[in-house]
Amino acid sequence: MMKKKIFLLFLIGVLGTAFICAGPPQAQAKPIKLTFSIFFPPTHAQAIAAMNFAKEVEKRTNGKVQITPFPGGTLTKAPMVYDGVVTGISDMGNSCFAYTRGRFPVMEVVDLPMGYPSGKVATLVANDFATSVNPKELQDVKVLYVHAHGPGLLHTKKPVRTLADLKGMKIRATGLSAKVVKALGGVPVAMPQGDTYESLQKGVVEGTFGPIEVLKGWKQGEVIKYTTDCSGVGYTTAMFVVMNLDKWNALPDDVKKVFDETAKEWVNVHGKAWDEADQEGRKFTLSLGNEIITLSDEENAKWRKAVEPIINQYAAKAPNGKANVAKVKELIEKYSK
Repeated sequence: MMKKKIFLLFLIGVLGTAFICAGPPQAQAKPIKLTFSIFFPPTHAQAIAAMNFAKEVEKRTNGKVQITPFPGGTLTKAPMVYDGVVTGISDMGNSCFAYTRGRFPVMEVVDLPMGYPSGKVATLVANDFATSVNPKELQDVKVLYVHAHGPGLLHTKKPVRTLADLKGMKIRATGLSAKVVKALGGVPVAMPQGDTYESLQKGVVEGTFGPIEVLKGWKQGEVIKYTTDCSGVGYTTAMFVVMNLDKWNALPDDVKKVFDETAKEWVNVHGKAWDEADQEGRKFTLSLGNEIITLSDEENAKWRKAVEPIINQYAAKAPNGKANVAKVKELIEKYSK
């Protein structure tokens, strides 16, 4: 019995010495938790791309970063996403520059009706312009990347085959696309995509300008009958993915590097997703029996002439307007090759 007690005391002593030498257990480093406000509905291809960006950052940081996405405007509504990031309501945000008209005078150039051929080209142009020009208006956040949809087309409840058909029609539009509608003779009605389906359904508006992907992605093909392929004046809408500046500055350098590297790759992910979504939108609307109207060359020329003053006005009045227009035209040519 005595031997057993001596052995137990010896064992306790050994374990105690080991504990003292090893010191207290190291506390597990807490993950960096971030919130991500996304204006797209959760099933939209672009919401999925944005949420996959968050997952990829988590993966590449081995869980050091945990990002909780809030799609569908559940944390901040589309027009409030940018300011929500600036003020810290969310740590990250994804929405459209155009939803706060006049707030981003330099970035407005990307949305001009330049005749973008695809979502990939529009995305590469928008991101390249934002990063290379780095306008003052974007200095209150960390810009992770920018992307943009394919050519904005006209989707209506009654057919529009000529400019005369469009005259006086109430058309949903945002940002500079509202100027496009007005220049073409329509009456622009500002609203985010989330309100458009119901407004078309109830007759508040008679049509909407947007990429053809909205006919499936936002189900708007169910409440329109016609799409006018006016890609000659195809505008885009640039969209940001940004982070609160204080949150960014507080990140370790290795985490910043992961964000930057992943963001660079995700420009192409979004561009590809836009083009795939446009293809799906085209198939979806045709499956519903809707008609896609192709403008004649003569009519296309009339539409292009009608929107020229918008581009000229921007060039004359915006900060470095002329140079910005030239830059975007140069980038469209570069990425269209």
